Amino acid sequence: MPGFTIATLLPLPMLLMAALLGGVWAWVSLLYLVLFSALFDHLLPRNWQNRNPGAEFPASQGLAMVLGLAHLWLIIVMIRWIGGPGGAEGGEAVVAGLAYAAWFGQVSHPVAHELIHRPARQARQLGRLVYITLLFGHHASSHPKVHHVHVASPADPNTARYGESFYAFWPRAWLGSFWAGLKAEQRDLRRAGRSTLANPYLAYILGAGGLLALAWAMSGTKGLLVTLGVCGLAQMQILLSDYIQHYGLSRQEGWNGRLEPVGPHHSWNSPHALSGATMLNAPRHSDHHMNPMRPFPALQMDAQRMPVLPYALPVMAAIAFVPPVWRRVMDHRAAERRTGGTYADGLGFAQ
Repeated sequence: MPGFTIATLLPLPMLLMAALLGGVWAWVSLLYLVLFSALFDHLLPRNWQNRNPGAEFPASQGLAMVLGLAHLWLIIVMIRWIGGPGGAEGGEAVVAGLAYAAWFGQVSHPVAHELIHRPARQARQLGRLVYITLLFGHHASSHPKVHHVHVASPADPNTARYGESFYAFWPRAWLGSFWAGLKAEQRDLRRAGRSTLANPYLAYILGAGGLLALAWAMSGTKGLLVTLGVCGLAQMQILLSDYIQHYGLSRQEGWNGRLEPVGPHHSWNSPHALSGATMLNAPRHSDHHMNPMRPFPALQMDAQRMPVLPYALPVMAAIAFVPPVWRRVMDHRAAERRTGGTYADGLGFAQ
């Protein structure tokens, strides 16, 4: 837990100073979250260590709750001091905004992701609120109810197809997950005999509108634009994670039309130490899909059974912006895995 705590909380004072003062602090924050982290990932030994998968790690939820609350505080700081007068100005405000977007994408998203998978109601509510303040509330529904059910199949909007560029994936995944999550919530409400007014999408949309209204009230048009821009960049990072972690992988279909169970070979993983700690072990993605309720410190890594990315997740995100380079790095790796199913139980799935 100390490693997770230091990696996630260390940028907070930098971000605060970046918003208040701009200048060198804006650059320090951005460079730490982007370049320094990539350098440390390259220099530090890979983290292949596995904790006891049956352990509960009660402190993990406490850290996630603290980070979720810190995110809500940073949203207000961002609106007031980057969007409003008295804080970072001009080009420094742009650099500070990029640093905030990096932290929201690399820390806030993994935190919210962790919280919406927790059994405690307060944790799930906080996770939804974090996504709402990123103007991405529907992810709290579409991720567990669509992505986890249909991952690595054509029915999942957030699984990138083999050969698909990120620029083609991004709008398809955003819109597809929004509508698929809405349909899933409507289906569950009908089954439970509950009113459509109980649909959490109402909270997602009203919450997003409330945040934008708050930004305008606190900092005017500039605050509104800063909020839209930073949240848009954070959303891009969320979708980049989905794009990278499932690119070109697919579950096989048996003779009866059923998909094989989600296995270790249906997600890309990364053993890099600093980005893994900063993202609460989210790069150990295969085990999360096989055990979605497992706390993040207990997620497992098995290089013999799980596809491993050649570089850390943030570096792969940069590569994804250049489709020819991305395909040169990933297509042959994905092609090797596309027929690598390891599950067989008499339902017609290939070995």
